[in-house]
Amino acid sequence: MTPRILFRAGRLAAVAFLPALLATLSAAAQFSLDEEPTDWKHSDMIVHNRQPWNMETPVHLLDDPVTPIEYMFVRNNGLLPAGLDAETWTLTIDGEAVPEPRTYTLKELKTKFKHYTYQLVLECGGNGRAEVNPPTSGNQWGFGAVSCGAWTGVRLKDVLEDVGIADNATYIGYYATDRHLSGDPSKIVISRGVPMDKATEDETLLAFALNGEDIPYIEGYPLRLVVGGWPASVSGKWVERIAVRDRVHDGPKMEAPSYRVPKYPVEPGAQVPDEDMVIIESMPVKSIITYPKTGAVVRPGQRVKLRGKAWAGDLKVEKVEVSKDHGKTWQEAELDAPANRLAWQEWRAEIEFPEKGYYEIWVKATDENGVSQPMVIPGWNPRGYLNNATHRIALKAE
Repeated sequence: MTPRILFRAGRLAAVAFLPALLATLSAAAQFSLDEEPTDWKHSDMIVHNRQPWNMETPVHLLDDPVTPIEYMFVRNNGLLPAGLDAETWTLTIDGEAVPEPRTYTLKELKTKFKHYTYQLVLECGGNGRAEVNPPTSGNQWGFGAVSCGAWTGVRLKDVLEDVGIADNATYIGYYATDRHLSGDPSKIVISRGVPMDKATEDETLLAFALNGEDIPYIEGYPLRLVVGGWPASVSGKWVERIAVRDRVHDGPKMEAPSYRVPKYPVEPGAQVPDEDMVIIESMPVKSIITYPKTGAVVRPGQRVKLRGKAWAGDLKVEKVEVSKDHGKTWQEAELDAPANRLAWQEWRAEIEFPEKGYYEIWVKATDENGVSQPMVIPGWNPRGYLNNATHRIALKAE
């Protein structure tokens, strides 16, 4: 029997709601500086900011194997770009480690190189920040700043091979067309990157399609860099240039404390010198409960079906367990293999509540290296990154 939803017990509250879901924006849509595009996400999305747009997905909407576009979280650092035209779009590859820079049209990328489709987890480095104490700056994400879409494009490594890069290639950095909040066209909003071994993985794509259709405007149309398993900030939207560097990339948001954590444990609230911060790479093991929605009411003795997702950055998840008694005992869940490397894994279990009362369902995942999620928030850091504490929902049996 399907549990009834009669009370709210979530740990998040929306600060604003978008209007009801309309059609996804057409690829040709254009917006002025003052217009608000409000027709590309589900009405239940949690809006953290409007300038720039930042929206979180309620966890129960992440139940699909492949995240629908209208349920994908949005993390922007600047204003949406204007004047996007796929017919005239170009991508330039340059940098210290590129002897002869090369520019491709989008049509050339699509026709010259083989297409690949991968389901890839994109997760904000600050997912879970709302639970960090003392609080840190940044969007107060709950657990819904994550998605796993089916991205289609060409492999970055194939394009780099066609360009020809030097032996001193160390890092890549992307540049995009989003606009700085100040309105100053000379300022770059964000320009992050990854080491060459990550940039040249099979799954690192220059993507032009998402879930079988053109990438929507809000998700990076017409071309996006997609790097699964690492903070989603390295997956640049609206990408028009990739620099192959002979050093660690030094674009905006690469500097400390952005997307960095202390290299050693620190006390909550500590001031950490920039030189003692390290760049976040692979995201930690994590899991969520997507069904039932927190607040469900069930009958005593009823067996309740549970579902959810688990992922572990560059690694596979080996085991998922659930608890109904605050972690005193654990029941192993059935766990599916990922659709491909860097995709999340679906899990399911059944659990019974023998007597009436209030219950919390906890879930924890363990990666292939034997590392499990902590029961409590892991070590504090100045930006509230990498909180992978167990996800919990509340139920009543009555």
